[in-house]
Order: sequence, then structure tokens, then C-alpha cells
Amino acid sequence: MKERTSFIRPMVAGDVERSADIWLRASKIAHGFLGYELLEDQHQLMKDVYLLQAENWVIVSDDQVVGFVGFIDNFIGGLFVDPDFQGQGYGLKLLQHAHDLKKHLELQVYERNQKAVKLYQRYGFEIIQRDETDDDGLPFAQLTMVLNS
Repeated sequence: MKERTSFIRPMVAGDVERSADIWLRASKIAHGFLGYELLEDQHQLMKDVYLLQAENWVIVSDDQVVGFVGFIDNFIGGLFVDPDFQGQGYGLKLLQHAHDLKKHLELQVYERNQKAVKLYQRYGFEIIQRDETDDDGLPFAQLTMVLNS
């Protein structure tokens, strides 16, 4: 089996549609408890607002974007890997890249998204706060996590 090569680069305009689609597909799995209607509404916001406001980096494997990480300052607003490519180390590579760029990192993650919580903890993030509701006031606990180094 051929080993896949990958690299990380800044997101360009041509990556926005693919990145938003990765976000939606991954979110339907990781955040399905929010309901698909809400996720579909946020999908458009991802394309039109969020991906344009953040500093975004994509990971490319075999000439296709397979994931991305976006921040505002030192806050990771999102890290998503295409579900077809999860479990292959791309999320850890994106975290390492973010860490190399920013050193101190902070993020929020839904407590119910245990796969992501465990990934962040494995990388060294610590939980510093738990909120009973998310930023929209929905009754889904969010964890604030930090990585200092």
C-alpha cells in the first residue's frame, strides 16, 4: 500500500467550499446532537463568514484538502478532518502546526464530543472550565481547554 504524503499550507479562496463541506460532514458525526437543520444553517455561515474571518491552514494529502484548523489569535475556532481521513494522524499534525505557530493555545469543545476531547488531552490540553451551555445558550456543555508551553 502506498504511503500518503501530506503537507500543511495556508487556506486559499479555492479551499473554502471543500473546507466548509469537511466541517459539515465531520460536524454531523461529532455534533449530531445539535440537529442537522442547525448544522446546515451554520454550514452557510462557515462559507460566508467564519472561514473568511479566521487564520486558516489546510492539510493536503494526495492533492486534496483533508482537514483544516482555524484560529483567531491563539484561540482555535475549529479543527476538522474529513471523516474519510480520520484516525490517520491528520488531526495531530494540524495540532502540532498550530502549536508551532502559536505556542499557547485555547479552544472550546463540546463535552459530548469525546473523540475530540481525548485527542486534545492526548496532545496535552488541560480542561480549565466547563460551561453548562454553548455560546448560543443551547443546553450542551462546553469545555474550555488550554495548552501552555
